[in-house]
Amino acid sequence: MGFTSRMARSALLAVCSVAAIAAPIATPAAYAGTRIKDITDFEGVRENQLVGYGLVVGLAGTGDSLRNSAFTRQSLEAMLERLGVAAAGANLNTRNVAAVMVTANLPPFASQGSRIDVTVSALGDARSLAGGQLLVTPLMGADQQVYAVAQGPLAIGGFSASGQSGSSVTRGVPTAGRIASGALVEREIHFDIAAQQELRLALRNPDFTTAQRVAAAINHLVGANAARATNPGSVVLSRPSDYAGDMVSLIGQIENLEVEVDTPARIVIDESSGIVVMGENVKVSTVAIAQGNLTISIQEDPFVSQPAPLSRGETVVVPSTGVDVEEEEGGLVMVPGGVPLRQLVNGLNALGVTPRDMISILQALKAAGAIQAEIEVM
Repeated sequence: MGFTSRMARSALLAVCSVAAIAAPIATPAAYAGTRIKDITDFEGVRENQLVGYGLVVGLAGTGDSLRNSAFTRQSLEAMLERLGVAAAGANLNTRNVAAVMVTANLPPFASQGSRIDVTVSALGDARSLAGGQLLVTPLMGADQQVYAVAQGPLAIGGFSASGQSGSSVTRGVPTAGRIASGALVEREIHFDIAAQQELRLALRNPDFTTAQRVAAAINHLVGANAARATNPGSVVLSRPSDYAGDMVSLIGQIENLEVEVDTPARIVIDESSGIVVMGENVKVSTVAIAQGNLTISIQEDPFVSQPAPLSRGETVVVPSTGVDVEEEEGGLVMVPGGVPLRQLVNGLNALGVTPRDMISILQALKAAGAIQAEIEVM
């Protein structure tokens, strides 16, 4: 009886396993669109840039040369004076100090006492900031007010080494580094977003169609006339009078709404690196394309002409030049009109073109009026 039960359970498990394999795997719904929070910026919710000037100490002879960096000497003397050390006029000849600029981004709604990352970059002729310690540096905003104070050991991603013969090797950038959580926020930027009755959403890529879709999605959720597109880059959101929550709760509801982003047909070309990026809406009219490469090789092979013995002649170098012209056979490919991007790429690949050849073909198509897209050359 026990053996039969085990056989029955094994058969049942086998049937369940086969059913699980045969059943279609549940896949998420087709991509519906992009969240509003990913394509817009809310007015007032942004970072603020901070900057400060400071000194890095503890460098192993790789700091600024005080003879060439007058500002480093002045800063070092002023710091020692504040600490009660009379250094004015002294013969300071150390390379363990470097003057640096300290930058940071103050996040929106950063509270007093929170920490932010800072970036430290050398100002003078320091060779490396590895092993350095940043001294207390106030970080100021555009209004010349101090918003954070930075201090701490630097983390350098690069290195530099040299020998007595003058040979050296450098990897990365040894004169710049970061201090994770190296600054303490001392002043908050007050912005009462909860009490706002109206807020503007700025589209990162302005577009009339996308702006209208964002406004329509918000109105469908909140109510008619809650949002309106004022221009291709802005949507104004008004808190309805009958809405129970504040602006924060309203933003929390609408920022996850998905809309379909509309993008113009555009081709971006970087001729220096041979990069071509085409949008999905790029289409071409019916056109025939032929492509062939012309290669010209010039080889110089001079030889020395010796005169006959006792002929009183001179030894001369006679130039010898060989020119070879090679032209690849290029076929003619027909690209039908109104094709999508995939067929256009397949048609160009059928010609065996390189990225740089594709740049010339795309520019020729634009000149012929056969491509419906904007070409942007970087």
